Amino acid sequence: MIELANIEKVALREVWPDEAADFTPWLAKNIVMLGEALGLDLETLSEEAPVGRKKLDILAHDVGSNRPVIVENQLGGTDDSHLGQLLTYAAGYDANVVVWIAREFSDEHKAALEYLNDRTGDDTEFFGVEVEVWKIDESRPAVNFDLVSTPNDWRKQAASAGRTRGNVSERREKYREFFQGLIDSLREEHQFTNVRKAQPQNWYSFSSGRSEFSYGTNFNSDGRARVELYIDSGEQEHNKQIFDRFEAQKAIFESELEETLEWELLENRRANRISIRRLGSIDDSPDTLEEIQEWMIDRLLAFKRVFGPRLAELVD
Repeated sequence: MIELANIEKVALREVWPDEAADFTPWLAKNIVMLGEALGLDLETLSEEAPVGRKKLDILAHDVGSNRPVIVENQLGGTDDSHLGQLLTYAAGYDANVVVWIAREFSDEHKAALEYLNDRTGDDTEFFGVEVEVWKIDESRPAVNFDLVSTPNDWRKQAASAGRTRGNVSERREKYREFFQGLIDSLREEHQFTNVRKAQPQNWYSFSSGRSEFSYGTNFNSDGRARVELYIDSGEQEHNKQIFDRFEAQKAIFESELEETLEWELLENRRANRISIRRLGSIDDSPDTLEEIQEWMIDRLLAFKRVFGPRLAELVD
């Protein structure tokens, strides 16, 4: 008979004795783990971000939709004080995604998050996450994020559809459906992203693993679809230096991609891009949109294969 192991729950403060000094820095460095649980592509922007006289634990953003994300955490059970802080911080950063992490959520605070999800628009999402640590026999502790409160997407989308009519909302829904299929394929078949839910927009970005770069895809107003490597270190001059280093290896990149690329120094913009385009519009036929989706996926994978291993060396 096989001897089974014992699974044991570990007290959070055995792993992180202090919430501010231990847990918050750990979470900021491992924000991808939280993103995987939420189905978002998260990157940390700052810890202890100021909001008036108070400080938000973690300010992050969702790479895919470039939405602000705030994270407030506590190693104890939820309380009214943290709920109030959460709303203050959400207002302070005009956050689209609000994440509350705690050891345990009371029924009242779960109901509060459900209420907020029901009453806010479809572009605002509240998550309640219980953090747990487990170990098997004498193994190292392992973290688990358990979602106990999530946005009700069906109700939000239905409510939004009831509030808006006409071509604009229909067009936004076309974009949502198109990019939902794209990110599902990238996540499930290629492990390219953690994103689970597309937003109603004509573009989407994906993390490269480096904050200076993102992979992107979009529909342009000129009737063309685009895949790109987007360069933005936060400083215009630094972006130009990085772009020049890439362009110096233009022949190598285009040979490996077997594509002629567009090298775009964006005027009056801080960022730059390296891209490839083809004819394509969200108004095309379903068969053509399927072809465009396959083209985008193929090029995104190729960009990651060719550019990905060189990102660090061309920045540092």
